[in-house]
Formats: sequence, C-alpha cells, structure tokens
Amino acid sequence: MSRINSLSKRVAIVWRGDRQARAEARSETSRLRAVFEALSRHGIAAEAAVWSEDLTGEVRDQLLRVDGVLVWVDPISTATHERRGRLDALLSEVAASGVFVSALPEVAAKMGVKAVLHRTRALGWGSDTAFYETHSAFSLAFADRLAAGPRVLKQNRGNGGIGVWKVERAGAGDGVVVLEARGESAPRTLPLPAFVEERAADFETGGGLVEQPFLPRHLDGMVRCYMSGDRVVGFGHQLVRALAGPEAGPAGPRLYSGPTDPRFQRLRTLMESDWTPGLARTLEIASDALPVIWDADFLLGPPGPEGDDSYVLCEINVSSVFPIPDEAPEELAKTTARRLSAIKAKRLIAAKSDPAEDLQ
Repeated sequence: MSRINSLSKRVAIVWRGDRQARAEARSETSRLRAVFEALSRHGIAAEAAVWSEDLTGEVRDQLLRVDGVLVWVDPISTATHERRGRLDALLSEVAASGVFVSALPEVAAKMGVKAVLHRTRALGWGSDTAFYETHSAFSLAFADRLAAGPRVLKQNRGNGGIGVWKVERAGAGDGVVVLEARGESAPRTLPLPAFVEERAADFETGGGLVEQPFLPRHLDGMVRCYMSGDRVVGFGHQLVRALAGPEAGPAGPRLYSGPTDPRFQRLRTLMESDWTPGLARTLEIASDALPVIWDADFLLGPPGPEGDDSYVLCEINVSSVFPIPDEAPEELAKTTARRLSAIKAKRLIAAKSDPAEDLQ
C-alpha cells in the first residue's frame, strides 16, 4: 500500500489561538508534533484546527470535512479567562453529524469537573468529599465540616489552579486562614462569614464548589496517571507546593515515565482493573467514549495495612492534557485508529441493512 493510500482517515487537532496562529499552524512546529507523527504512523492524516470564538465558523467548516476531531483546549484560558462554551456547542454539532470527537463535551462535563470527586467518592480513590450546588447549601454546611480540620475548596469547572483554596481555622474565633493555589498568593486571615460570602460568585461562574480534606502527605508528591481510553499509558511524578507555605521550598519539575514504571504498578492495576471501570459505570460513560487522552492526579493517603501507599484522587483532566509521556502519543494514536475503524464498521453494517445509507 502506498504512503498516500495508507493515510485513509483524516483527523483535525484543535487548540486555542488567534487568526495569525491559525494561518501559521504547522504540525512540524506544533507542541503536539509527536501526536501528529504517531497518527500518521497509524494511517491517519492529521491537520491543525486552531480555534477561537471569532474563528468558530471557519473551524466548523473544517471539522465537518474530517473523520475525527481531537481537542486540546482548556475549559478556561489561563491568559484571558475566556471559557469554551461556543467550542463545546460546535463539537456537539460535529459529533451529531457522525464525526468522531474526543473528548465529547458531555463526557468532559462528567469527567473533567471537580464534581467527579464527589460522584466517585465510593471508589477506592475517594475521600470525605462534599459538593455544594448552591451558595446557601455551602453557607449552611461548611463551618461544621471545617471543624474537622483543614479543607480544600475547588471550583467545579476550572484548571491551572484557578479557583482552589486551602481553608483552616485561625484560633478559637470565627477567623480562617485562606491560601489560594494559583500564583504566589500570600495567606489571608479573615472572618469565616466574609470568606463564605466571597464564594457566592463561584456558583454563578464556576458551577459550584467541591470540598475535600486537606491531605497531610501532599508534600510527598503528586502522581499523574495518563490514560488512553481505559489503559494506562504513562505516569508523571512531581513535588507540588500549591497550598503550601514558602517554608516548603519550591515545586519540582514533573518527571515522566512509561506505563511499566515499577514504582506505580499497583496504581496501574487499580486504574485498569477497578477504578476506570468504576468511573465509567458511575458516570454512565461507555468505555469507547472515554477520551483518547486523559489523566488522573493523585496525592498520597495513609499507608495501608501492608504498608502500601494509598492514593486519593484530586483531579481528572480531559480537555488539554499536555505535556504527556513519550510513550503516550503512540497509544493515543492506536486508540484513535480503533475508534475510527469501529465507526466505519458500524456504518458498513448500517449500509447493509439500509442500502440508502450514505457511507461518505
């Protein structure tokens, strides 16, 4: 088979940018170069589809002409704080036309929000988590839960540390010490009622608040488990310092490794055999709708009876998972190829039962 004929499927890779970035986008200069190359090795021609709100019409025309769409766009731009609502509407429209999309907006809305921590708390990765859908519910319950010890609050929709706070009592009064995860914010001390009132806006723009206990072992490092569909494709380990005082020192770089890293084989087994299937069942997501690339962040919990580390889920990312381990592009390309082949097979079956079915 010739090289041209082998590239029998077309996939658009979407990321955020302006009109100039769209005009200048090239696979060989993109940060996703390894993804482009891996897709090509599996017979998939990938093209850049740079998106912004004012480019939605052009991108729509492009996406309707391809077989699949892979998305790397954060829910909230860290530069402009713009949200991606128009893109999600576009992706839903494109998916409804028969184009393969990962991650589907409805899947991202289930997995890529902090409420997933509450909905899946019964899995082995869970903790004593609360989800507040309204400001009044938060106002009524938070003070009593804070009495049990320091808590972490997270906006339901966010990324990059936006809308994450550590809150703990400041002595015997009604004061609290609040430390924000994003940037270099210094701790603030203020009355608890004032902090609660500040959070009212989070229910308008952030979709509610999730609350978890602050984990004492957070300085021991975070493990990021990279997934393609329901399979582990690599790990990242990092010394994190968000929600820690300056005395903890600087954060460390995230160090990447492949799925066979011996340090994390217990986590790999749990993710593949138990937690990912449990996630899919709980959220009612078909296994073939799990994103072609996603990750789960874990902090260490108390050691188990055998001395093994336990893992506590603190976030799932599905919208713009990058950087990724060197092994991940090949695996996500395999997953994409399987998904496209499955869609083609379904269309062939439908065509046999209905000769009028359009196979184009």
